[in-house]
Amino acid sequence: MKTQIKGNYVVGEAEAVTALYETGGFGRPRDGSLQLRFVEAAYLLSRNKIEIFKSGKELDFDSFIQFAAQQEDFFELKFIVYKDLKERGYYVQSSATDFRVYPRGGKPGKTSAKSYVYVRSERMPIPFSELTALMNEAQNVRKQFILAVVDEESDITFYDVKRADAVGNFEGGMVLPYPEDVKKKTPAKAVLFKERVILADKETADLLYNRAFFGKMMDEERLLLSLPEAQYLAENGVLELYDMDGKALSLEEFSKSASLIDSEFLKKYTIYKELKEKGFVPKTGFKFGTHFRVYRKVDSLDKIPHSEFLLHVVSLEFEFKLPATSGAIRLANSVRKRMIYAADLGSRREYIEFERIKM
Repeated sequence: MKTQIKGNYVVGEAEAVTALYETGGFGRPRDGSLQLRFVEAAYLLSRNKIEIFKSGKELDFDSFIQFAAQQEDFFELKFIVYKDLKERGYYVQSSATDFRVYPRGGKPGKTSAKSYVYVRSERMPIPFSELTALMNEAQNVRKQFILAVVDEESDITFYDVKRADAVGNFEGGMVLPYPEDVKKKTPAKAVLFKERVILADKETADLLYNRAFFGKMMDEERLLLSLPEAQYLAENGVLELYDMDGKALSLEEFSKSASLIDSEFLKKYTIYKELKEKGFVPKTGFKFGTHFRVYRKVDSLDKIPHSEFLLHVVSLEFEFKLPATSGAIRLANSVRKRMIYAADLGSRREYIEFERIKM
């Protein structure tokens, strides 16, 4: 079947509408003809379904893909993913987010697309703002957003990317963020040392540790608290904070000191605070290479459950370096945890979950 290159499309005559679109879902009918995207045309040419002409000269497969790659950024990556999806039996159409993929048994013109697929090389960082814009575009029309990453050996890894706080129940199971009994007491004195806070009030220490999993016991009387934990408890009137010279620290002074100790303190604390208010129990995620490991609920320290997800806090200027992101997701999945990235947008917080999937 003869087709012609016209602008950014490969165009077939009326017979192509019946032979290619109605039976295979290729291209889009337009004014009695069929417009094929370059990636669709390359796939059909590779299977000897069409012949492609440019200015009266027929192009073989190698000539055409070289031409297409000069016209369209990352054409070869898109072709690798398109071919893979087609060979898995999916109907696929080109779109603004690279591809629309239809559910098994569905096809263009008959059913709605299920997923939007966005193609990226492992070498290409993805700005947080770009990824969230694409994800929101898909979710606003109730489509699954899939990131397809093509690695050095042209293997493809697919990730389902979604807002963790928009899908399912993103709420913890703790009724109160700290034991109610500690609010009935006079605020306990806690001291900021060089890197952490020490609470030397045995009764308060026992309540916070044993009933709400705050900190770690230093001995039978003293509780070691992380900087976010101390800030949160002080904000809620559970603690009074002092420096090692005995000077009382205001919340602002403590926050400034904590920021000198940890340059990411303010960024992390915003997310920590919201997680606590949502009923979660956030603890350090250092052993997993993230900022927090997060429990939905901790009823007893005698049998601490597995944390539900790992969470890394990022800024709006953050770029996902895909090799590092892939490693974090694989680690989280290998220990049966979800991998979530969180950012403070000012008016709200954004929680983005990555899940490696099989197509």
